[in-house]
Amino acid sequence: MPLVITKELIAQHNLTDDEFKKIVEILGREPNLTELGMFSVMWSEHCSYKSSRVHLKKLPTTGPRVIQGPGENAGVVDIGDGLCVVFKMESHNHPSFIEPYQGAATGVGGILRDVFTMGARPIALLDSLRFGGLDTAKNRHIVKGVVAGIAGYGNCMGVPTVGGEVVFNDIYSLNPLVNAFCLGVARKDKIFLGTAAGVGNPVIYFGSKTGRDGIHGATMASDSFDDQSEKKRPTVQVGDPFQEKLLLEACLELMAGDLLVGIQDMGAAGLTSSSCEMASRAGNGMDLDLTHVPRREPGMTPYELMLSESQERMLMVAKAGKEEECIRICQKWDLDVAVVGKVTGDGILRVLDQGKVGAEIPAKSLADDGPRYERPFSPPGYQDMLTNLNYDALPDVKDANAALLALLESPTIASKRWVYEQYDHMVRTNTMVRPGSDAAVVRIKGTNKAVAMTVDCNSRYCLLNPYEGARLAVAEAARNLACSGAEPIGLTDCLNFGNPERPDIMWQFVMAIEGMKDACEHFKIPIVSGNVSFYNETNGLSIYPTPMLGMVGLIESADQAMTQWFREDGDDIILLGATREDLGGSEYLKVQHSREQGSPPYLNLETEQAVQSCLLQLIRAGRIQSAHDCSDGGVAVALAECCLSGPNRTRGAVVRLTPGRQRNDSVLFGESQSRIIVSAKPAQRQAILELAQQMGVPAGVIGAVGGASLVIYLGDDRSTTKTVDLSIATLADRWGCSLERKLNQE
Repeated sequence: MPLVITKELIAQHNLTDDEFKKIVEILGREPNLTELGMFSVMWSEHCSYKSSRVHLKKLPTTGPRVIQGPGENAGVVDIGDGLCVVFKMESHNHPSFIEPYQGAATGVGGILRDVFTMGARPIALLDSLRFGGLDTAKNRHIVKGVVAGIAGYGNCMGVPTVGGEVVFNDIYSLNPLVNAFCLGVARKDKIFLGTAAGVGNPVIYFGSKTGRDGIHGATMASDSFDDQSEKKRPTVQVGDPFQEKLLLEACLELMAGDLLVGIQDMGAAGLTSSSCEMASRAGNGMDLDLTHVPRREPGMTPYELMLSESQERMLMVAKAGKEEECIRICQKWDLDVAVVGKVTGDGILRVLDQGKVGAEIPAKSLADDGPRYERPFSPPGYQDMLTNLNYDALPDVKDANAALLALLESPTIASKRWVYEQYDHMVRTNTMVRPGSDAAVVRIKGTNKAVAMTVDCNSRYCLLNPYEGARLAVAEAARNLACSGAEPIGLTDCLNFGNPERPDIMWQFVMAIEGMKDACEHFKIPIVSGNVSFYNETNGLSIYPTPMLGMVGLIESADQAMTQWFREDGDDIILLGATREDLGGSEYLKVQHSREQGSPPYLNLETEQAVQSCLLQLIRAGRIQSAHDCSDGGVAVALAECCLSGPNRTRGAVVRLTPGRQRNDSVLFGESQSRIIVSAKPAQRQAILELAQQMGVPAGVIGAVGGASLVIYLGDDRSTTKTVDLSIATLADRWGCSLERKLNQE
């Protein structure tokens, strides 16, 4: 008897009644179970972007360096000398909560495949992580599992994890975020796309065998969580980095010859997404014969084979007559391989198994014609309360030493050495600036160039004002690159939000898109790839809006790469930029007063650009020794990080700050934007201050490097008070060991 499609079955596949009606209209009949499953995964939020696509179109995606923008497996940007960088960021949030190690590991595996399927050899990974507070054993378990998963996969692949960021907030306790970024290098004339062109060309499956793991992973990633979510563990894929290493080398060898028409990895939605997307891009169809698909388990149905998200699998369209050579290369690398179909001209994705037709669906309807929603959006009723901060009722800092130590111990600010020491960040010998500075820097071998990378987002700012928070994220990412000596050339995003069916969440998303758009257009930074992760909520409690940005910059002369730590005693310490009363949304307010309120720091894009341009000119002229942006924790924390973060030894500093009419806590710990601490030889002082004045950038000498303590005086020429006086040894202990202590508590 044929299966009856019931309302319950439709609901189990996360399809609405209207979506099911549209499926019936497309097919001219009711779907069978396999077809229902294929529509379910391809029309999921994770694959179809049905709630976000209308807004994503507003983002700037083109520019003189852009070779490939959004719509392919990864973005591609020209870096000259016939070379390009290929990069993207993806989320693996839900799987990492259910099974931290495999969730994070397969997130790394997926983003690596997105890059090398374009023809690029991956040379760097970054990760951006959000966890709940470390006072619960469950959160500590998730942190340890995720970090181990990232390390286990990246290290085995021989791709260095060179940087990233980790933030802790209780709002992420039931919805941690695991966003993985990968960058690779390729020749401009050897970029491969996921297209099934050429009617009659063979379709070849290669990589690992298909199992039952990860079935409906894309649907699970498009659903909110509840108390039963851990029972979804079977939808989490299992990764094998050693198999992926073989897959990488096989792909690059296949691409070196004149063998391929198109290639795509089987990520979310597995064989369904790779086949229909490749066919749709070319305006073609595809016949697949599942009889030939290598499988791990007996008795697998067409439904399971088409929806499985088993890892380390790829689909390629070879040139006719080149099948045997493709198969030979795959077998050389000990990969399962089989011709499983051919390209057709009728536009239909036709699935056969044992001679029977299991599915017949227009490829375009799966890949491109899914629902598009312009969901209602409006600010939540509590928004005004969030931004309302009464400074008069807030006591000024009384013990600045204690406040600074508390901030340095905060897991969000504390050294992440415990995390990145588990990663191999030097493999392949490209890494110039290791984790621990404002941005990672990797040399491009065979040239004098280097590439800098950073991931950034302050989700608290985005909660308080999603538009300003997104603008601030773009500005800080660009500032971090400038501090490394790089000019921003491209951006990828990973937009993490709650349930888009809620107008308040959709408002956060729409405002964040507008903020990103305005800032990227001002800085002329194209967004070339990205990912949207909705439904990051559990039992109705959503995460803070977290539009994570991965930005890439180019350093034309690698010897001009800059780091954040003080280098020599006696150097001047100069502050570029002006300090305002910006305590709203600060880490200081959270740590010292347990408040997440106020307006985010004020940002003037013209001022920000002037500060960054000034800094880059100073770096290229060889006038400064170090550069570090002021962000979480303000000037006091930035100064401590300049003293502590060097790889070889630590250095003290003596500094004087002038409050004027401002509160002491805002001078020390406020998070005013467009500020950078640089150090320089005294002989360079005049030239630095003159250039800053010419460019309209506030600048002043605030102290000198040296000594065994960090000493900060507050006051002017008439009255000065020593406000901070802490030994470097004490600071190093609190900042350097805090995270490990918290993770190892019983």
